[in-house]
Amino acid sequence: MNLQNDLFLKACKKENTERTPVWIMRQAGRYLPEYRKVREKYDFLTMCKTPELAAEVTLQPVDIIGVDAAIIFSDILVIPEAMGMKLEMVESKGPKLYEPVRSSDDINRLKKIDPYKDLKYVLDAVSLTKRELNGRTPLIGFSGSPWTLMTYMVEGGGSKNFSEVKKFIYNQPEAAHRLLGMISDAVAEYLSAKLESGADALQIFDTWGGILSPHDFEEFSLRYIKETIAKINRKDQPVIVFAKGVHYSIDKLADSGADVLGLDWTMNLGEVRKQVGDKVALQGNLDPTALYAGKDKIFEETVRTLNSYGKGPGHIFNLGHGILPDIDPENVKFLVATVKEESKKNFI
Repeated sequence: MNLQNDLFLKACKKENTERTPVWIMRQAGRYLPEYRKVREKYDFLTMCKTPELAAEVTLQPVDIIGVDAAIIFSDILVIPEAMGMKLEMVESKGPKLYEPVRSSDDINRLKKIDPYKDLKYVLDAVSLTKRELNGRTPLIGFSGSPWTLMTYMVEGGGSKNFSEVKKFIYNQPEAAHRLLGMISDAVAEYLSAKLESGADALQIFDTWGGILSPHDFEEFSLRYIKETIAKINRKDQPVIVFAKGVHYSIDKLADSGADVLGLDWTMNLGEVRKQVGDKVALQGNLDPTALYAGKDKIFEETVRTLNSYGKGPGHIFNLGHGILPDIDPENVKFLVATVKEESKKNFI
C-alpha cells in the first residue's frame, strides 16, 4: 500500500522532505477525551488485548491531532507477561509483576515466547490498524529494551532507587546476562513479527538506561540493544532507539544499528547533531511540560527546538518523553500545527 504521508519514514532515513514530521510519545492516551471515553468502559490491559479497541485509540491522534505517524497502542510489559509472569495494572500506582525474577531458578521458570501465539492480540491490532489507516500515515511498533524490561521483571514494577535490579547485576552478573539474552531474543522476534504484520517502523524504549553508570550501561543495556537490532528481521524499515538520560553514550548509541536516536528534553539537538554527524536521524525533544504553557510560549519553545536542529532533513519532531495525561489537547493540536508550518522555513 502506498503511503499518502511518508514524511516520517523519509526523515528516519534522512531523505529530503518539505517539512519536519511530528508525532508524540504516548499520543494515544489519557489527555484525549476520546481515549478517556473508551477507557471508562474497559481496563487498560483489556484495551491492549482487544485488537479493535487498540486500533481505535491508535487512530485517535491521527484523526484528532494530525500527527504524521501512528504508534500502536500497547504496553512494553506484554513481553514479561508472555514469558510467564503475572501482570496487573494497579490503578494510579502503575504496573505490578508478581513473583519477580531474583535468581537462576526464577529465570528457569520463564518460557521462550512465540509472538504469533503468545502475543497474537498485538499482531492482530497492528494488522487491523494498518488496514484502517489505509495509507494515511506510517505505523510504528515498539518494545522496551532488554535492560528496561529486565528492570521491571526484577523489581516487580516501578521503582525509586532500583535496588533489586542493581543487586542482581552486581551479585549475579551471569544470571543477569542470561536473562538479558533471553529477553533480547524475545524482543527481536516480537518486533520482527510486528513488521511482518504491517508496522512500518520500530521504536525501542530504554526508559531506565539512565539509571546505570556509563560502564554498566554498556555492559547491561547497550550490548543488548545492539544484539536486538541485529536480530530483527527487517527489509529497510527504520529502528528508533530512545534511551532516556544517557547523555554519555550518544556516540555509541549512534553506532548501535539504529537509524534514529530519540533524545530526551535535557539534551541539545544541535550539539547532538554535530556529535553524530550523518550516522543517524534525530527525534525529539521538546520538554513535555512546555505543553502546560500558553500558546505564545509553546510557539516559542517549538521554534527553538526546530532551530536547534537547524536546516535540512533528518529530524522528527517529538517530545523528550511521553505526553502527560492532564495536557490540554488544544495545546497539542497547536504544537503539531506549529511544527508543520514553521519547520518549512528550515527546508527552503
